[in-house]
Amino acid sequence: MMRRSVMRRGGDGRAGGGRATGDGRVGGGPGGEAADGPVGGPRHRRGHRYRRPVLAGAVAAGAAFALCFLMVPANGATTEGDDGGWTSEAAARYWTAGRMASAVPSGPDGGKAAAAPTARSTTAAPGAAGSARHFEGVPSVGVLFSVDKDARAHHCTASVVRSPRRNLILTAGHCNPGARAAFVPQYRSGATEQPYGIWAIDRGFTHPDRTDTGPGSDLDFAFATVKRDGEGRALESVTGGNILAHTPGYTTDVTVIGYPTARNDPADQAVRCAVRTTRLTGQRQLRMECGGFYGGTSGSPWLSRFDERTKTGYVVGDIGGLNGGGPSGPDSHRISYSPYFGAEVFRLYARAIVG
Repeated sequence: MMRRSVMRRGGDGRAGGGRATGDGRVGGGPGGEAADGPVGGPRHRRGHRYRRPVLAGAVAAGAAFALCFLMVPANGATTEGDDGGWTSEAAARYWTAGRMASAVPSGPDGGKAAAAPTARSTTAAPGAAGSARHFEGVPSVGVLFSVDKDARAHHCTASVVRSPRRNLILTAGHCNPGARAAFVPQYRSGATEQPYGIWAIDRGFTHPDRTDTGPGSDLDFAFATVKRDGEGRALESVTGGNILAHTPGYTTDVTVIGYPTARNDPADQAVRCAVRTTRLTGQRQLRMECGGFYGGTSGSPWLSRFDERTKTGYVVGDIGGLNGGGPSGPDSHRISYSPYFGAEVFRLYARAIVG
């Protein structure tokens, strides 16, 4: 089942349908913990401490990273920019409430992207014990809509990350929305006006070595720049953003927020789950168990130290990874994966902030 979005997905992907980042916040690196078994009780670690990120330092480091990353193949950028006709105003005119309501997933490709599962469990609907619950959403998390190739549904989830130009979103690498795509923060199904507007995506950046399976699935993350709105405002100045951070360890407490598509979850509303992660055996990825993350949730941010007051946190992962972010089968919505955020995600971030 596809959980995530559209940027491309592998097996059950969840597609559906910055904060500036410092180097990190973080405590234990990937070698710091033994792999947890697929199900067994995770080893609890308490009191992860984060070093407070320094934006100026992050930008300087980003520039240095960028000089190196500019040498990667051209397919590091997945969406061409410079489409002068595709503005945030044009995106808002195109994506009317009626079009959003009638949008349908284009097909089964893409992890937890837009595709629907072949079967659904009635015992783990959002809100049930051991599953995510529906809620009103947060400004820094929203959905991706795409016009290209009939991928008209909101097929993936994305989140705003703090960045120097205040124009950056994070999603899964398999969620490539193509040209003339839009980001809708805190999406409200059926609303005549979206609470935080509709923003045209300018350019996307994926890792050139990303694959759906094997070691390349550890690189299933992507960034995209977003054009200013009709008033000249940058996205982050309107929605706020989450701080990109190193994953503190394979066992960590996170809040995961995503948007299943209406095809998978008729409520067509945001879901959230607070959960403790483990390690996905054999991969440099995290694993969580929480039902309700159907197609459309690819790219959903995994937020550490989520602040209920500011509605933001430190983003230390996103739904993605092996098979597009989860196992295959009718109950794939119960288990989700995330890449481990280390040096590679910061190199890609550095590439994205310089455009």
